[in-house]
Amino acid sequence: MTNTSIDDQKRHFIKLGATLLAMSQAPSTFGALPLNSGSLATNIVNAAPTRLIPSSKQAIPVIGMGTWQTFNVGNNQRLREKRCAVLKAFFEQGGGMIDSSPMYGSSEAVIGDCLQRLNFPQTNFSATKVWTSSSKEGIQQITNSHKLWRLNRFDLFQIHNLAGWQKHLPYLQAMKADGKLNYVGITTSHGRRHKDLEQIMKNEAIDFVQLTYNISNREVESRLLPLAKERGIAIIANRPFRGGSLFNRVSNKPLPSWAKEINCENWAQFFLKFVVSHDAVTCAIPATTSVEHMLQNMAARLGPIPDTKMRQQMISYMQSL
Repeated sequence: MTNTSIDDQKRHFIKLGATLLAMSQAPSTFGALPLNSGSLATNIVNAAPTRLIPSSKQAIPVIGMGTWQTFNVGNNQRLREKRCAVLKAFFEQGGGMIDSSPMYGSSEAVIGDCLQRLNFPQTNFSATKVWTSSSKEGIQQITNSHKLWRLNRFDLFQIHNLAGWQKHLPYLQAMKADGKLNYVGITTSHGRRHKDLEQIMKNEAIDFVQLTYNISNREVESRLLPLAKERGIAIIANRPFRGGSLFNRVSNKPLPSWAKEINCENWAQFFLKFVVSHDAVTCAIPATTSVEHMLQNMAARLGPIPDTKMRQQMISYMQSL
């Protein structure tokens, strides 16, 4: 591995310092004092660029980065360089969480290559998964992920789509207890296995849940998001663009004029601001292969975000299309 234990200690203290600084600057409650816009959205609030992980109070940027499909480019050096450019823009704009999985082909290897080329940015919040029903294979995957990312320690390990979660959860919790891991999580996507996930959230000690949430997929608002707040579990929202289909839906359609009130300059920011305006969401993880789109995504963490009235206005507008 490329980073030594001394380097790890340096990273830990730099990251801790950055976290404390962010906490000192972040509002103690969600949002800020209401702004009086005089429109339908009468209580727009300012976005907090970071959110606190409930179990630790560590602050992380509210917009992260997913890598499913987008970073699965194998050994193609031209495409790897393009992905490194995307990742460079991500970190330059204040990015933190990178989410991946062994399921994502060569994504973990590409991430590790890019992180090394970028000299392992200090703000990196490394999040990956274990994806197998076998305990033995799970341990092998965990070991392999460390090698692929070129890291000695991960911030977050998640159990991908609940696969073998009864076997992997005790192992990951033991890693955390031994100081080899910061956080433990479980994931699902596409609205699957919500009842099983709910029971795990009620009965198990986990720090993160990753699930699908976007302006068209809002089932989690009824039970899972309120439960996460109640149980102090961080929420990662995957598929915030619904796999890109939301863009197809608004193709050749202009943003509504009132989107300017929340500083939306494009549809990506419209969709992301909706997701992160829910106070149970800790981080959204859009994916992209474009530096330009990465800059658009990261801008969504700044400026005003919709309040309850505008969120409903956004939903109604999308339903009218």
